Amino acid sequence: MHLKGPKFEAQRLTLTTEALRLILRYLGYLGPHYAPDYSCVMTLSSMVVSRDLQEVSVLECILGGLHIGVDVESEPERAQAKLTKSKIDALIIDFDLTGAAGFLNGLQNGSIHNAVPLIIVSGSSSRRNLESKGASFIFEKPISVEQAVHTLSAARNMILDERLRYHREALDVPVSLTYATKSRQRAHLMNLSQGGIGVRLQRPHETRGPVKVSFMLPSTKLAIKFVGEVAWKDKRGNAGIRFTEAEPRTKRQLRLWLERQYFTR
Repeated sequence: MHLKGPKFEAQRLTLTTEALRLILRYLGYLGPHYAPDYSCVMTLSSMVVSRDLQEVSVLECILGGLHIGVDVESEPERAQAKLTKSKIDALIIDFDLTGAAGFLNGLQNGSIHNAVPLIIVSGSSSRRNLESKGASFIFEKPISVEQAVHTLSAARNMILDERLRYHREALDVPVSLTYATKSRQRAHLMNLSQGGIGVRLQRPHETRGPVKVSFMLPSTKLAIKFVGEVAWKDKRGNAGIRFTEAEPRTKRQLRLWLERQYFTR
């Protein structure tokens, strides 16, 4: 199901412009030195079950802007049949649609076997009624672009947090370590995650306490600086440093860089 015709194409252009503006504001613009260009690969997937053309138009534009593939179904029965054959990351159900309640109950009680990690419901009912359906997020209709960007961005972050939680990106770049004694040591960064780094030390170092970590993200001009603590080390000079303090902007830069590597590997 896709919208067609001059009227809908004009509406889509307006929605896309507004959605991209809000997406940039929500995620934060990192400047010209960082371009998360992985639009050619959409690792995340979603399904919208709705016949509401306005809702579908808004959601298609925003999901595309967030690099989430979207499949639209107008019948819960067809959506259920697809779910038995493939997995998706997020399901958005229009609760005004006939059969939506039974479809959602089937997902929640396990009678529809292919589980969906994230369920979002929309509808014209009261917010309290929609919240009672047990979904992770809700839309009240008619949905606005700003509401949809905020909700879908938060949903995307939840999905990626789970995917990236245990992901470590292998690297071989220099890293500077500064200890509480003010002594500084050069090391090689071997892997990087949202929670810390693995390094190979050039010489053993017994100092305990906080460690200031500084390195450049490959293929960018971004200097990443964290305060961490040594979580483990071995006799071969390898060590793991857990991040304990960082600026919110630094965390966002690191997260987006890791997303880019995850999507394009």
